[in-house]
Amino acid sequence: MLEELSIRGLGVIEEASAEFHPGFTVLTGETGAGKTMVVTSLHLLSGARADPTRVRVGHEKATVEGRFRLVNPLAEGEATTDPELAELLESAGADVDDDDSVIAVRSVSADGRSRAHVGGRSVPVGLMGRMTSRLLTIHGQNDQLRLLKGAQQRAALDRFAGKNVARSLRAYQKARNHWLELSADLAQRRANSRELAQETDRLRFAVDEIAAVDPQPAEDVELVATIRRLSDLETIRTAAAGAQGTVVGDVNSDGGSVIEGLGYVRSVLEASGDETLRGLLPRVAEALAVVSDIGDELTSFMSDLPTDAGELEQLLTRQHDLRSLTRKYAADIDGVLEWYTTAQARLAEIDNPAESIDELEASVAAARDDVAAAASKLHDQRVTAAKSLAKQVSAELLGLAMGGAALVVDVRYDAVGSDDSGSSDDPTIPVTGADGTVAARAGSSGADVVEFSLRAHADAVPLPIARSASGGELSRVMLALEVVLAAPEGGSIMVFDEVDAGVGGGAAVEIGRRLARLALKHQVIVVTHLPQVAAFADNHVVIGKNIASGTKRSPGGHTSTVRTLTRDERIGELARMLAGLGDSDTGRAHAEELLTTAEQYRSVRKETNAGS
Repeated sequence: MLEELSIRGLGVIEEASAEFHPGFTVLTGETGAGKTMVVTSLHLLSGARADPTRVRVGHEKATVEGRFRLVNPLAEGEATTDPELAELLESAGADVDDDDSVIAVRSVSADGRSRAHVGGRSVPVGLMGRMTSRLLTIHGQNDQLRLLKGAQQRAALDRFAGKNVARSLRAYQKARNHWLELSADLAQRRANSRELAQETDRLRFAVDEIAAVDPQPAEDVELVATIRRLSDLETIRTAAAGAQGTVVGDVNSDGGSVIEGLGYVRSVLEASGDETLRGLLPRVAEALAVVSDIGDELTSFMSDLPTDAGELEQLLTRQHDLRSLTRKYAADIDGVLEWYTTAQARLAEIDNPAESIDELEASVAAARDDVAAAASKLHDQRVTAAKSLAKQVSAELLGLAMGGAALVVDVRYDAVGSDDSGSSDDPTIPVTGADGTVAARAGSSGADVVEFSLRAHADAVPLPIARSASGGELSRVMLALEVVLAAPEGGSIMVFDEVDAGVGGGAAVEIGRRLARLALKHQVIVVTHLPQVAAFADNHVVIGKNIASGTKRSPGGHTSTVRTLTRDERIGELARMLAGLGDSDTGRAHAEELLTTAEQYRSVRKETNAGS
């Protein structure tokens, strides 16, 4: 609930503050006193666009500060804070006071700059609006005009229908998003079909080229070493032969070999009787084994050397083939083989684009059917809810002195070719209606058009409220809707700005009663000119008007004050509102009677509500 509101430098208000209480609070005052500025200040706290022309002359900025209590004192057991609101406050780092209240401040400078603070922390204006919108709902003449729009009427119906429709709407939106994603993918595939064909040709040529060469892992590195060896074959052969002859002996040489020399050493040591010399035998045997291994490797190396000089030419040709691959596909043969594997996988993916598109088309068709089914379910639920909403609102209109007037809520598919305002960019789905299967626009909120119509009497033809309802009738329709739509658990702050415009007499009394009934579960703040409405309030705040002379520092002129009235002061204010009767005995008597009647009604309603 809203506990305090302070305004400075806004319109005709120099500086004013007021405390608000649970239940029904009414704001009254003479025309031009500044009642609208109070509503404007609440709009600013709701994140509305700042109008620098509203800054009072002589002030650098206008400032509005509101203290909101985050629990509902009208609900039993002090209802806990809205989880989404709590999350928003935590994300902004806002400080909540010990009494579960938070302060929101909005300032607007004369040059158009706007600042917002919540819980002592600077926040974007949009975030402030998201926070306060969880608590505060403002209904003014502009809101009545919004009610004329189909989207607002559909939102009102969905709000009335509650969780079942909300769940179905989320399911529809999820199915629609999936369908749109698949459709976008299909469109992209079709647009890229030529590019895919060209890519396929390039990849297939490359894969065939690499397969024809058939490179082996690290073959390019090994080939370089082999070619280097063959390029100086005779020199290598001579060096290897010389080394081999020295180690194992050369039949063409008269000299002994290393192996023969070590064999002689071993024989001499074995024949010696000296233990020290014999102790060298293991080391000689080890050396003999190592030299023998070297000899074997040299023999094997020489036997592997090519004897055909044309083999070098073959290896050079192979090297050229491998280098042609590394120039095109990777820095080395291992990289070429990796590229080859990737290319084969890509070919498997796009080798048959027609088949891929066919599969995707089938998926898109199935997704569209899912959307159509979800839209049909949502439509049926809305049709059922529309009948109940129309019945309940019509009952309220009867009590608001609208005779035999009734609200008609029509729900129909947004068929292509109709005169409705559906977006031409919305995709279409096949739905089954009264006229058979038709193509309907699948919008973000469903495939339905919701229209509120007003039937003047039982035999009249229903006409859309956008064309048939007068200002006073529209006010009463909106109030009747709010009474029906009001959440039973309560807890919201509902502000009505001259919702009673264009009505009077018995209708005004009924409006007062319904606002008082709303205030049993919600905090209701109403700006009104009608004493019949004001009398039903639990609290009465008057906006006064002063005329001050100007100075160099202050332009003077019209200023406003905000004051909460006692019961005796309320009688005087109601008397003024009763055709300007003022403090005359007749006026006060009429006002006293009106207030007493309203107090009795409120008392009975509160007892009834407590008993239920």
